[in-house]
Amino acid sequence: MSSNDRPVHGAGLGLRRALLGPLQDADLEKVGFLELAPENWIGVGGRLRRQLAWYTERFPLVCHGLSLSIGAPEPLDSSYLKRLRSFLDEHEVRCFSEHLSYCSEHGHLYDLMPLPFLPETVAWVADRIAQVQDALGRQIAVENISYYAPVATEMSELEFINEVCTRADCLLLLDVNNVHVNSVNHGYDPDDFLAGLPHDRVAYLHVAGHHHEADDLIVDTHGAPVADPVWGLLRHAYGILGAAPTVLERDFNFPPVPDLLAEVATIARLQHDQDSKRGQHAA
Repeated sequence: MSSNDRPVHGAGLGLRRALLGPLQDADLEKVGFLELAPENWIGVGGRLRRQLAWYTERFPLVCHGLSLSIGAPEPLDSSYLKRLRSFLDEHEVRCFSEHLSYCSEHGHLYDLMPLPFLPETVAWVADRIAQVQDALGRQIAVENISYYAPVATEMSELEFINEVCTRADCLLLLDVNNVHVNSVNHGYDPDDFLAGLPHDRVAYLHVAGHHHEADDLIVDTHGAPVADPVWGLLRHAYGILGAAPTVLERDFNFPPVPDLLAEVATIARLQHDQDSKRGQHAA
């Protein structure tokens, strides 16, 4: 996917309810777009809806789902899909994404569970994504997740992601932090992983913080600053993809707003550096 075809541009920020008030008084010059979880906003009215409108009237919006459970064994929730489509249309959402995982089994599991890396799983998930795309009337993106124990591995994670995206004809939300986390936890080269992804399907990127439990175990938390290795991997990703739009995710342990926006500014600076390199090469 070329830079002109991507749904948004620049450095983005995950909009959480705890940030609604503080961000209104902040300098948001470096924020190019916002991302939110639609489950947290569908059907919300009153003061919160007015606060949300303050942002959606000023910034392009993408949505990242939490509960669709793309890989689950039970039927998709058609009622939720109808409400979701209305929300996406109402707010002119540029891109909707979900996790390449499942989070339900006749009840919500409150976690993102890894899928078996099997050919039959590819067929199942690709069909489910096609159903979602038909229901929403748009192409969606799926995100590579962090996981801590593989379920079944007739294929590699990289092969699985490529096969799903090709068969479903969907886009990819590339979570750079998850690539780093999995590379440590499962012992693979993150640069090789990035090189093997379907680059023409990458809609946008995520970066976030994590927790070091041990030398060989990282837990994806979204509750800490972005670590230096992740910044380095993001820079490498830009070298492959160009300065793709990138969201900073932070879900709790929020720092002072200037510190949070400083990380958004770091994304913007890395994107500018990449654009400058490309401009020099073109000249």
